[in-house]
Amino acid sequence: MTLFFYLIIAIITFFAFLHAWARKDYDVSRTVVINKSREEVYNFVRQLKKQPLWNPWFSRDPEAIMKYKGEDGKPGASFYWKGNNKVGEGIQRIVKAKQGRIFETKILFIKPVKVNALTYIGVKELEPEKTKMVWGVRGHLAFPLTIISLFHSPEKALGENFEKGLKNLKGILEDR
Repeated sequence: MTLFFYLIIAIITFFAFLHAWARKDYDVSRTVVINKSREEVYNFVRQLKKQPLWNPWFSRDPEAIMKYKGEDGKPGASFYWKGNNKVGEGIQRIVKAKQGRIFETKILFIKPVKVNALTYIGVKELEPEKTKMVWGVRGHLAFPLTIISLFHSPEKALGENFEKGLKNLKGILEDR
């Protein structure tokens, strides 16, 4: 019985050490250059209803339930989704929309894991028909996600999807 008790204490101490050692905050972003005007790019990406067209997470469950509230593209507008385990369930709400420049949303993932995050999109005109866009997310990891992140980092987990989404977006906008 004593050995079992010490073993449990050792395991708890090990996980507490890993949690204390792991990074708690993350900020992952990717950039793309799109051959369209800044206004055209911004006006497309700020619309929550258009995100399923380019955001790769929504292609994981075409049957997901999606509900929208508020004036799309404006602060306060929100988007609810519920899908399979690959898409999960959550709410996204626009918190900042600075016309032609910055677009931010708060996301609350309800399932499969409860997580809060801030997504951001920034656009900058390089030339009249050439726009640089940054798409990213930042947030805070709680236990046990801190330990999971040691083996499967947010950079890896999110970065590949951001690259795919930006490639989708570039294709959609440049083919218009």
